[in-house]
Amino acid sequence: MPLTADRDIARILETTRRIALVGASHKPERPSHRVMQFLLAEGYQVFPVNPGLAGQELLGCQVYPELAAVPAAIDMVEVFRQSHYLQALVDEAVEVGARTIWTQLGVVDTDAAARAEQAGLEVVMDRCPAIELPRIRAAGLLP
Repeated sequence: MPLTADRDIARILETTRRIALVGASHKPERPSHRVMQFLLAEGYQVFPVNPGLAGQELLGCQVYPELAAVPAAIDMVEVFRQSHYLQALVDEAVEVGARTIWTQLGVVDTDAAARAEQAGLEVVMDRCPAIELPRIRAAGLLP
């Protein structure tokens, strides 16, 4: 069952340092672009993942074609893809040793979430870190 308690979400946001953002966009009007900008401003190291933009730079960060190409340990996989891609992304997240898979608003697949949890990943589903972080900070659960 995906995590929903504020304390759990606060813990994930506090202990995460490296985020692979799957579905990153170079278009400033896209939510993935704005969230990546927000995460960078909050001090996270973000690795944008988008096969169509691989090799380019996005907000000063190298874009990678897939999770396996990211040259660092990944704490969290942030998913900006349609729900039907989530099963395969869970497999990739497990392969690279990610600790958490976080799906963006509207990205829901309970079977994929259960598979991720069975593999030892924590799951936050159908939430946005750019919404959750300020909300949880205002609640006093994060500095």
